[in-house]
Amino acid sequence: MYKSKDNTVYYPPPPAPGITTGIPAGISSFQVQSQAEGPWSTGLCNCFDDVSNCCVTCFCPCITFGQVAEIIDRGSTSCGTSGALYTLIMCLIGCHCIYSCFYRKKMRLQYSLASSPCNDCLVHCFCEQCALCQEYRELKRRGFNMEIGWQANLENQGHGQAVLPPNVQAGMTR
Repeated sequence: MYKSKDNTVYYPPPPAPGITTGIPAGISSFQVQSQAEGPWSTGLCNCFDDVSNCCVTCFCPCITFGQVAEIIDRGSTSCGTSGALYTLIMCLIGCHCIYSCFYRKKMRLQYSLASSPCNDCLVHCFCEQCALCQEYRELKRRGFNMEIGWQANLENQGHGQAVLPPNVQAGMTR
């Protein structure tokens, strides 16, 4: 349903015969858009499920943040760039949690995760290292190898294989 400036209501036309909308029969488009939020695979304070990441995040959270941000951004920003920006914000204004909470929200929306135990910004403001560890573990449990980055994960899954052009001989031949 659409409304024009003069409050006239318009309904979209039905799809042409033979064209599917991609929505299963009996489910409205509203139900598809509002997917149920699922739980995180680990709790916020389960940092000792991955002790090595817990130590890295405790002493240098920019590394964990960079790894998480690269996967969430699907390779559009590198681990180094995200980690450096995180460190710069931490050094200049000391409120790096504002930057990292946006990535938590983006991750929750990508994977339909619940906003728990509370709002994303509150989690990052009061439990920054625990939140970063939880995001890291979540991505790891979803099959990502966090140490190798986005592109290498794609190649390992077979989605990023390079397609080489066919060999063509130089010059004119018959």
